[in-house]
Amino acid sequence: VVDRSPPPHPDASSTDVSKVVRMDYGSDVFYHELAERALEGWRRWNHDARRPLYHETGFLLLTSEPMRPGGFEFESFRTLQARGYAPVRFSEWPRRRFPAWSPEAVADGYFNPVAGWAESSATVTFLLNAARRRGARMVEERVTGLRLEGHRVRGVLTPSGGLDADAVVVAAGAWTPALLPELADRLRPVAQPVVHVRVADVRPFTPPHFPVWAADISTRAWYGFPALEDGALKIGHHGPGHPAPPDERGTVAPAHLEAVRAFLRTWLPSLAESPVVHTRVCMYCDAFDGDLLLDRAPHLEGLVVASGGSGHGFKFAPVLGEMIADAVEGRPRTDGGRFAWRAAGATRVEEARAAPAPPSPPPPEESTP
Repeated sequence: VVDRSPPPHPDASSTDVSKVVRMDYGSDVFYHELAERALEGWRRWNHDARRPLYHETGFLLLTSEPMRPGGFEFESFRTLQARGYAPVRFSEWPRRRFPAWSPEAVADGYFNPVAGWAESSATVTFLLNAARRRGARMVEERVTGLRLEGHRVRGVLTPSGGLDADAVVVAAGAWTPALLPELADRLRPVAQPVVHVRVADVRPFTPPHFPVWAADISTRAWYGFPALEDGALKIGHHGPGHPAPPDERGTVAPAHLEAVRAFLRTWLPSLAESPVVHTRVCMYCDAFDGDLLLDRAPHLEGLVVASGGSGHGFKFAPVLGEMIADAVEGRPRTDGGRFAWRAAGATRVEEARAAPAPPSPPPPEESTP
């Protein structure tokens, strides 16, 4: 395992304290089934780690308008029911079940008890330690390129020279297009803002009254987590973001902090004046079509790419290792081709993600009198 510093690296998207683990994928049954398999893995990892890396608090999805067919929340609700789960419509809960949310803001939604959040940095550390126990070696160097012999990859280049390898897996997140420029038309680094506010009393903002949540996520992009023991409550934004090289990501813009404050005033009014205690710019590696890329490179023998998380890949961690190993060893695919090597095409995002707003039409030209 070659990385420029020991994981979890503070710049990596897998760092930070938490990631959502959900099966809620609108009408996309493929991702629903993949998340179902991943949930089994998360529970197994909890057992192996002898501590909860995954917290099954449930997932509360809220909307400011009634859920309708075709919408992300309605289709997720319907898919869960069709597959034997029992999500509960928000209107069927007494308001005291989730008291922090403004009744004026929430029109509809549902609660799915089979979901939660993962401690992302702790999970990376757990996996690295497990790999080391099985003989893996950690090399702390920056990868500057691939060691090529004709059309075959023979290892990686580093400032000290490099390492030889029979196969190389590039799992570099937002840095992937820089290492493999030929993928720049299919993968791009995108910066997303994350904000943590401090709550004075954590009790109203922890499960069961305050689980992992999303508010108009497919249109306005808001999601977040219960408060931690230190009172920090994380609020993320699953929107278009803005393209940026990962080493030049900048900081969270004042305009976004104002948007967070406006969101809190409307949806969580008791948090409207809560102080911001931490901000972070998280880097997505966006695939043009929102699907991961896990496959052998057709143009370079010995190269496998595992990237394109598109802001929703971490939850699948318990099943990704096996899928990547299958790619390295040339075993049959188990993803139906969704994550296969592919040419760039029409742009789309997974159904929970707020897509970029269409450009406004130009104003009409004034006629000359």
